[in-house]
Amino acid sequence: MEILKSGSDALFILLGAIMVLAMHAGFAFLELGTVRKKNQVNALVKILVDFAVSTIAYFFIGYSIAYGVNFFSGAELLAEKNGYELVKFFFLLTFAAAIPAIISGGIAERAKFNPQLIATFVLVGFVYPFFEGIAWNQHYGIQVWIKGLTGEEFHDFAGSVVVHAVGGWIALPAVILLGARRGRYTKEGQISAHPPSSIPFLALGAWILAVGWFGFNVMSAQTIDKISGLVALNSLMAMVGGTLAAWVVGRNDPGFTYNGPLAGLVAVCAGSDLMHPMGALVVGLVAGTLFVYMFTLVQNRWKIDDVLGVWPLHGLCGLWGGLAAGIFGAKALGGIGGITFTGQLIGSALGVGIALIGGILVYGTLKAVLGIRMSQEEEYEGADLSVHRISSTPDREPNW
Repeated sequence: MEILKSGSDALFILLGAIMVLAMHAGFAFLELGTVRKKNQVNALVKILVDFAVSTIAYFFIGYSIAYGVNFFSGAELLAEKNGYELVKFFFLLTFAAAIPAIISGGIAERAKFNPQLIATFVLVGFVYPFFEGIAWNQHYGIQVWIKGLTGEEFHDFAGSVVVHAVGGWIALPAVILLGARRGRYTKEGQISAHPPSSIPFLALGAWILAVGWFGFNVMSAQTIDKISGLVALNSLMAMVGGTLAAWVVGRNDPGFTYNGPLAGLVAVCAGSDLMHPMGALVVGLVAGTLFVYMFTLVQNRWKIDDVLGVWPLHGLCGLWGGLAAGIFGAKALGGIGGITFTGQLIGSALGVGIALIGGILVYGTLKAVLGIRMSQEEEYEGADLSVHRISSTPDREPNW
């Protein structure tokens, strides 16, 4: 029975890892569909190479920082319990690699390629696992302190704060330090529209992400005996709520409509194991509304050129998710309980603070030492030709 249990657990978490790995294709196609055609190849290459760099950084450094586990032992020892510890690493790696995938959408179309890979290595190797260890592995006694202060630990079942808010709040200083794409905002105060290059690819990316998210959330149980259908249904309800809210508030704009389910899913991660499905629906409705409103405000009023809206989508909806778990996870609102709003507020604020400081230090240093922005000529030509020497549709080029 023990062998059957360990084998089932290994298969369970492996399937989760594969589903979240597939989400990285979603990140790639969401970015490809949103950026202009001259940057589509760059979006595809960046997500894949970022994942490879993330794997190296997390395997040799990050996983050890977060969990105190390393792989410097024989394969025979590593393969114990059907290799469960290995596939657990694979699963948690796919979460860690989401950090640069999130950032990628905000800095698209004008960031240098190689400095971003350096940022990926440092963020996944050091910054992300620092907070991951605090939230999910009791590091530095912070969870004990929060429990002593509020009565319960900070709860983040599947990473609304640990993954999404951290990724979004790291991206914010990166976007600001880079500056807007050339021509996006004129000296006269006008805004030049940069519409998505491909709504079908944008929609494909959103669908892949939404499907993979059920692995992201449900498999966060990590062992098969802890699987919960409540997590699956709450994820579904939040996804639907986010879609409907973004569709209505965004006035039937397809870009908003397809980001709506992602906003809802980001927000429900933290409390998906505690909320009542009706609470999850409300969380999704708020997240979809928050994304549309804040994306418009950031782009048009504040003139921060966050290309895919990763700070509103992941940073703010992730923060809302951390807080919402403390509201709708409470028994008074139909939840399971074992959570406090104050504890959620402290943990969420800590995650945001670490992300902001990490983003400023990493991107500020890279900007001072190497530079993080392409030249005006490279940006005008597009990252596809200036970095990769090929466009997404070379057979249509006039010199073919």
